[in-house]
Amino acid sequence: MSFTKEEKQHLLSLANRSIRHGLEHHRAAPVAPDDLKDNLGEPGASFVTLLRGKRLRGCIGCLEAHRPLAEDVSENAYASAFHDRRFKPLQAEELANLHIKISVLTLPLPMIFDSEVDLLQQLQPGIDGLILTDGYHRGTFLPSVWESLPKPQDFFNNLKRKAGLSPEYWSSTLQIQRYTTMEFGEDDD
Repeated sequence: MSFTKEEKQHLLSLANRSIRHGLEHHRAAPVAPDDLKDNLGEPGASFVTLLRGKRLRGCIGCLEAHRPLAEDVSENAYASAFHDRRFKPLQAEELANLHIKISVLTLPLPMIFDSEVDLLQQLQPGIDGLILTDGYHRGTFLPSVWESLPKPQDFFNNLKRKAGLSPEYWSSTLQIQRYTTMEFGEDDD
């Protein structure tokens, strides 16, 4: 998975356009035929993260590719700005300090392990994104979360919390998938 500088810039521009469109029209920007050229028209899964300064302002995405990448980015940018339940909907005056980061995910692959210790030893800090599933409990952390939780045990315990489980929780029904991302933002060269 690789994107040209132009494709990255196009996706960032589309995310920005979708947020601005959402302020006026209360929905994501429509995706035009030009938005679907080359890799951007292929099915893709993305997360769009919004930051004000270095503080999180919204983050929503999809774990599985089910629509063209350009459409996924447009919808997730809008949702991050206006439907992340952790924040109030974005206001126009916040646009000046808003930074957009896009993470395009690889296909998640199941991990095989026989204990928590075995799982933790297999983790690749800074590289792996994880999806935890157990019954109705589900949560994910993008690889960028390693920046604030660099120790595998802390990363995994906080992922369990995010999924609604206690940090001490362990079960033979626990399923973990791993994925990587290509991340880029407005401040990248």
